[in-house]
Amino acid sequence: MNSKKLLLFLVMAALMVIVAACGGGSEEPAQGEDPGSEEATEPATGDEGTEEDAAGEETAELEGSVVIDGSGTVYPLMAALAEEYMTNEQPNVSVEVSRAGTSAGFGRFLVENGTDFNDASREIKDEELAEAEAVGFEVKEFKVALDGLTFVINPENDWATELTDEQLISIFKADGGVTKWSDLDPSFPDEDINPMGPNENHGTYEFFYENVLEEADLVEGVNLQQEYSTLVNLVSEDRNAIAFFGFGYYVNNQDSLQAVSVDFGEGPVEPSLDTIAEDGDYAQFTRPVFTYLNVDMAREKPQVLDYAKFVIENVNEFAGPTGFAPLPEAELQEYADFLAGL
Repeated sequence: MNSKKLLLFLVMAALMVIVAACGGGSEEPAQGEDPGSEEATEPATGDEGTEEDAAGEETAELEGSVVIDGSGTVYPLMAALAEEYMTNEQPNVSVEVSRAGTSAGFGRFLVENGTDFNDASREIKDEELAEAEAVGFEVKEFKVALDGLTFVINPENDWATELTDEQLISIFKADGGVTKWSDLDPSFPDEDINPMGPNENHGTYEFFYENVLEEADLVEGVNLQQEYSTLVNLVSEDRNAIAFFGFGYYVNNQDSLQAVSVDFGEGPVEPSLDTIAEDGDYAQFTRPVFTYLNVDMAREKPQVLDYAKFVIENVNEFAGPTGFAPLPEAELQEYADFLAGL
């Protein structure tokens, strides 16, 4: 009996050792795993990937360039928009804004591989649209703001601060019969008037010539300049000077210029953001200003389309500070809908 009991004890002890050995290895992590980390072994869900993709789309970074030329009048507005876009929207996109003038700008726009946008202070002409068609691309017109043609004089000029539209026109017309201030009013100084304005490269010149002078010849000796800054300096230094350009250039130089209030028949009207409107008190000298988009470029280059959308979404915010009256939101929404369809 004793030998049988001893044998049974040895068998039971051996079984216990085997069971312990089999269970003891289950808690050791596999090589390379992080023990105790549930996240390390938990599979990623499909929802997480979707959220990351959506965030990536919202903040997608673009690169490349957007090239704009054209109107010197529209330049301050478009330059401000471009700076905001490059600083806070797409820092890897270079937006180049030049100001050769409306007509000169169309010369760079209406060619193969031309500029992406052309700013204009007049509407595109039929012959210019024909050029785009000949090259083979679609042009889209966008109004971007309203501008008031503004006549400016030297701060020392205290006699011509209020003039009728007819008096202003007579100063610049070849057959206006006006060469001295006293020709306008006997109480004015008997001194020669020095009329000035932008040259033929600018849409402002064309608007003035076609819509205000009705294509009458300009007075002999009128001083036409390429740069608006030159006109500002000339008027600020000459008490007998008078010039015309967009309201924005007056607003930004009020310390050295004064604007003429214009009497269209119901009393003098000072150009301002309140009076510049197509149906407002300054309507006769109010005009829309534009940018023209090469639609084919917008389809081919994401940064061009993105910048066009940015302009339409933000232009009213930048209009006032740069000297323009804003457009109706409904009109801008039509442009936004067009761009969304590209």
